[in-house]
Amino acid sequence: MAQVDDKLKDYEIRKEGQAEILLHKRNAVFYNPVQVHNRDMSIAVLRTFVAKRKEEHEALVDKRNTSHEKNKQSETSSQNGEDASTGQQDEMDVVCEKELNKAEDQIDDLSKEATKPSWKVTRELKPPLVLEALAATGLRSLRYAREVEGLGKVVALDNDKASVEDCKRNIKFNGASATSEVEAYLVDARIHMLMHPKEFDVVDLDPYGSPSIFLDSAVQAVADGGLLMCTATDMAVLCGTNGEVCYSKYGSFPTKGKYCHEMALRILLASIESHANRYKRYIVPVLSVFMDFYIRVFVRVFTSASEIKNTPLKLSYIYQCVGCDSFHLQCLVRTVPKKNNGVKHVPAIGPVVPQECSDCGKKFNVGGPIWSAPIHDQDWVVSTLTGVKSMKDRYPAYDKITSVLTTVSEELHDIPLFFSLHNISGTVKCTSPSLVMFRSAVLNAGYRISSTHVNPLGVKSDAPWDVIWDIMRCWVKNHPIKEQPRDTPGTAILSKSPKLEANFSRAVAALSKAQAKKIKRFLPNPERHWGPKVRAGRKITSKHVSLLGPEAINGAVNGGGDCHKEGNGAAAPDNTAPEPEGIKEVVENEPSIKRQKTSDEPASEP
Repeated sequence: MAQVDDKLKDYEIRKEGQAEILLHKRNAVFYNPVQVHNRDMSIAVLRTFVAKRKEEHEALVDKRNTSHEKNKQSETSSQNGEDASTGQQDEMDVVCEKELNKAEDQIDDLSKEATKPSWKVTRELKPPLVLEALAATGLRSLRYAREVEGLGKVVALDNDKASVEDCKRNIKFNGASATSEVEAYLVDARIHMLMHPKEFDVVDLDPYGSPSIFLDSAVQAVADGGLLMCTATDMAVLCGTNGEVCYSKYGSFPTKGKYCHEMALRILLASIESHANRYKRYIVPVLSVFMDFYIRVFVRVFTSASEIKNTPLKLSYIYQCVGCDSFHLQCLVRTVPKKNNGVKHVPAIGPVVPQECSDCGKKFNVGGPIWSAPIHDQDWVVSTLTGVKSMKDRYPAYDKITSVLTTVSEELHDIPLFFSLHNISGTVKCTSPSLVMFRSAVLNAGYRISSTHVNPLGVKSDAPWDVIWDIMRCWVKNHPIKEQPRDTPGTAILSKSPKLEANFSRAVAALSKAQAKKIKRFLPNPERHWGPKVRAGRKITSKHVSLLGPEAINGAVNGGGDCHKEGNGAAAPDNTAPEPEGIKEVVENEPSIKRQKTSDEPASEP
């Protein structure tokens, strides 16, 4: 017992859900407690996938059985009119067919079905095989195996020796059930996925940074109808700060706007679709969310050479006005009918905007292409939310994921991007109307409107921009503002007379059901310094104060190893406080082994 305690003195036990891991007190293997939101959301969607997969298989079996039964009846009716010699030949064929089916049943070990007609013998649905491409501590894989019923094997990969050793140690620590269900391997995830095409029903990518280098192999490893779960944390790249880097990684150039986080989701989806199309495959998004400091998409992957022809219909370029907040989408192609009742894909007619903005007179920036088709499946969202509520005690981050799923369920899924109510009010330099009043004005004008899970003040609507600005003109008319300089976008917008008389009387649907029931939809961070943590093996310096807090960094420098304890920095002073002495020194005995790099970041960045 003393030997066990001596071996565990450098570790602390962390429990999340039904899994427990041994976490080294030094930053040897990456672990971020903040990602409990990510892991809980993944488990919720994975449970929905298992249920949907079973329903789809049963529906397919019923369809085949019905089809075979109709064919059997048709064959029987046609045989009744044949002569005796033909009938005898058919009887021999039937006997041979029965013998062949019987042999196939024995080979497939389906003896229980032997008494049923041969057309009712169907291959049994195998449990889904899961792959986690970058496992680190193995916590995610362990939670999948222990908390999601109906799964098969869970394969955890990493090319960092320390991470794989840690993962295997945690698998043993979770008992015999985890040992039989989770396997860990030291291998490059890209090579492993390329060597096992269409083998995994679920592939999970959650890298430290960009997933771009894993996408090509991931879309090949997912089975038909399988689920690909992908996280991207390089938000500075996806949101427009480094447009040239975004294009090199994802094949799309971002534009700056309040919708930048939703645009990040759509850029990632467009990139995944592009990689899938190279192998005659396409994706169907079921849930795409922005949470905390990252984006997470859940897409199903299918194979169809004909369906990928419709991909350009799902992609669009975006024209963003540099003066006001208006934006416009330009689809890549359009379809025209053919004589044989088919459709032909031809280039789209453009541009959709003039050289100068018709509202404020400024120029447009062009970005994209981005995914402009729906990014959620309403049925999946509702099913996932219902499943989460039915198992409240099984989710450590229950409040967070229910709030996100509730808001996602309220969105207009066929409307790409959104605008901010405060932003458009700031453009015309007026006091912002309440969200209920603005939504009522849009609804009374005959258009749809909803919130977005990305931003509490974000608004999605199918109303054109001239209607939006007319509503703001009517609002300013009733709430006068100070005179503004003539060359501002707001002055140009307000100089025009509104063609629409806005009605701000409260509409019935101005509040969503969740708002009416006062369900929490946007939750604050549970603690200070809630965000990305330092990469495993990275030197901890003063610039990590914003991530870990001064007290945590001081403890790490002094060998305390507190930099990854939950609640760290809860009582820490602001970042402007004086730094502890020696804070810029490197942590002694810092492990030199890094986790698998997912980008070409400089070694000095967190």
